[in-house]
Amino acid sequence: MAMHLTTTAFAAGGRIPARYTCKGDDLSPPLAWSGQPPATRSFALVCSDPDAPAGTWYHWAAFDIPRDLHALEEHCRPTRPGLRQAINDFGKRGYGGPCPPPGHGPHHYLFTLYALDREQLDLPDGARCREVERAAKAHALDSARLIGVYER
Repeated sequence: MAMHLTTTAFAAGGRIPARYTCKGDDLSPPLAWSGQPPATRSFALVCSDPDAPAGTWYHWAAFDIPRDLHALEEHCRPTRPGLRQAINDFGKRGYGGPCPPPGHGPHHYLFTLYALDREQLDLPDGARCREVERAAKAHALDSARLIGVYER
């Protein structure tokens, strides 16, 4: 069974509503997943924008997500108990919504969920999203991706 990552906020490949962007409420979208390998011990989630002018921009990383958790609520706060969140490229812990330069065209936001072979990633408290992604890839049993599009 393949892993699946879904949201009720937008269709896969569809436009991300303003509510989840810097032009709206800047809330993280609700996410749910299924189909992880039986050996999964935890999850990590990374949201990035490969279309950013200066290279990939990281908007969010949540990690050390317990294996029995299969969803994150809308507006997952940076201090949410039960998981850790990294520092994004805006310099803040937690989610920072899509905010591409006006007129730059559509940007693709990649929400990637990793099923991991360990309960915790060996990362410091101030870890950045890139570090989470690197560590997650090194311990991934499987992954699933959801893409949303946004432009200003």
